[in-house]
Amino acid sequence: MSPTLDQMREAQRALEAPLFSGLPGDIDVSFEFFPPKTEKMAETLWSSVKTLEPLDPRFVSVTYGAGGSTRERTHDAVRRIVAETGIPAAAHLTCVQATREEVDEVARQYWEEGVRHIVALRGDAPDAQAGYAPHPGGYENAADLIAGLTKIADFEISVAAYPEVHPDSPDRQSDLDNLKRKFDAGATRAITQFFFEPECFFDFRDKAAAAGIDGEIVPGIMPVMSFAAVQKMSGLCGTAIPDWMEGLFDGLDERPAARQLVSATIAAEMCRRLYAGGVRQFHFYTLNRAELSYAICHMLGLRPKA
Repeated sequence: MSPTLDQMREAQRALEAPLFSGLPGDIDVSFEFFPPKTEKMAETLWSSVKTLEPLDPRFVSVTYGAGGSTRERTHDAVRRIVAETGIPAAAHLTCVQATREEVDEVARQYWEEGVRHIVALRGDAPDAQAGYAPHPGGYENAADLIAGLTKIADFEISVAAYPEVHPDSPDRQSDLDNLKRKFDAGATRAITQFFFEPECFFDFRDKAAAAGIDGEIVPGIMPVMSFAAVQKMSGLCGTAIPDWMEGLFDGLDERPAARQLVSATIAAEMCRRLYAGGVRQFHFYTLNRAELSYAICHMLGLRPKA
């Protein structure tokens, strides 16, 4: 996909002026949280939701543990967001360890409680070593789940996309074919797994377009809270960590404030480069902490709404 004239001008401005000067804040953002395990974690989650609410996100989503292990906690978190904020809430829903009837019942309950957005995922097996296998009588995969959701209600449906190929996919083309099946089944948008080089997203976006995928693809941004944790997560989902990144976090394990400054700088610069390439929607994996995501949005020109 060739850049437009406006995008080339914007890229030139990004080189000539201070990197974040004059940005109009013409971006849309969304945020992801995970369900809390303790009362203290619940307080942290709620504080983060309220901190980010003034940025007027398109939606916030709440994840679902492997094998549906956090179903009730996910439900409780989504229910509270719907009841006590003005933010559209999206609930993650997977195919793992549940029959079609059980999944359909969860979806119907969400709709009855005012949830209009589902993040539809195949899901991970509770035992990673055993690998994924469809539940007998359950939905086979994410595309199958999406087709089922469209029969229940007029949900907005987000799905996952993998710029560096899903670990279970045999190759890039198979992964793109699967993403296209999800859009063909009724998905509204795709949100990517996190990545650390803007070129990774641009290359994936171009390949998706060449594969006939014309739906919205939103980059997923992971500000680094802990480099060791990111290394572990990257290994599980197939995300490449650039060589330069380890050096930037070296020696910061015992300096959390400095680590946050480095993390915000890296993520903000990547978002600025994505912006220069025409991206106007961003999805932040917050890990239930608001400040890094808030700082990056601020640097991109986004300000609290009245």
